[in-house]
Amino acid sequence: MDYLQFALISLIKVVTIVGVVLTGCAYMTYAERRIVALFQQRVGPNLAGPFGLLQPMADAIKMIFKEDIRPAAAEGWFYNLAPVITFIPALLTFTVIPFGDTVTVFGIETKLILSDMNIGVLFFFAVTSLSVYGILLAGWSSGSKYSLMGGLRASAQMISYEVAYGLSLVGVLLLAQTLSLQELVHQQQGFWGMYVWKQPIGFMVFFICAVAETNRSPFDLAEAESELVAGFHTEYSSMRFGTFFIGEYAAMIGVGAIATTIFFGGWQSPFEFLDFIPPVLWFAIKVSGFMFFYIWMRATLPRFRYDQLMNFGWKMLFPIALLNTMLTAGIRLWLK
Repeated sequence: MDYLQFALISLIKVVTIVGVVLTGCAYMTYAERRIVALFQQRVGPNLAGPFGLLQPMADAIKMIFKEDIRPAAAEGWFYNLAPVITFIPALLTFTVIPFGDTVTVFGIETKLILSDMNIGVLFFFAVTSLSVYGILLAGWSSGSKYSLMGGLRASAQMISYEVAYGLSLVGVLLLAQTLSLQELVHQQQGFWGMYVWKQPIGFMVFFICAVAETNRSPFDLAEAESELVAGFHTEYSSMRFGTFFIGEYAAMIGVGAIATTIFFGGWQSPFEFLDFIPPVLWFAIKVSGFMFFYIWMRATLPRFRYDQLMNFGWKMLFPIALLNTMLTAGIRLWLK
């Protein structure tokens, strides 16, 4: 494959990934509103198009043409930059996520992954940790005490849960002996070969921390409406406001994709008799399961108080993740 072919294939991958992720973000808003409505015995959006399927398009048009109000006390470039800093890291996570094995495009064999890094797991944590800067910057640059408090709470929450977040995967890495996400998928052959069965504690800690990292219920203290109006994005409107929400949903899809890749066999079929289903479709089904669980938690669980949230992260999840790491290392040394 020459440089021109490589550039063309990479461009196709980037455009496809960005298009699918943005479309997924738009229809996640629709799915969330419809599913929460079912939980609460309401109808939900059903007027824009058949079954309300054009509602995301209507919302996008409305958001684009809404008046963009900017506070007089806002800090210039930082105010404009914050939504972008929140969105870009969420999008970058899809760089190392494998959506399938090898396919042929224009007669050229290529992997269904944008960049098969041998440090894919490390890259994921590196880019996702950057989103906290956008949230903190948004709270500070808005010139509002409510926004500043929301930004501080969000940054404290995300930094606190990142410790257990990283430790939760150490057990898998000790067993797999690799940081490549593509290699992790290949190691999980069949239903019982998935790492979720080998590391159930690690998976539970990982997913709980992932919910906290994306500021979703019941860990949405950064947006506590009853206390902080709308949190760090109180002073944002129009597409700047919309960019925060696109970033949140992109982060949710990214977390679902990473959890699918590391713990649930990625694009592989769990049973041989279901191998006729395309790998990309298997991947989408597994990620959709995580998205449904996100929505289910929002419709079911009440929000934590701030002290409960911090205690849960430091006094529960961190010790559990540390103990799981020590047990996994001990078992591996014993069986070696």
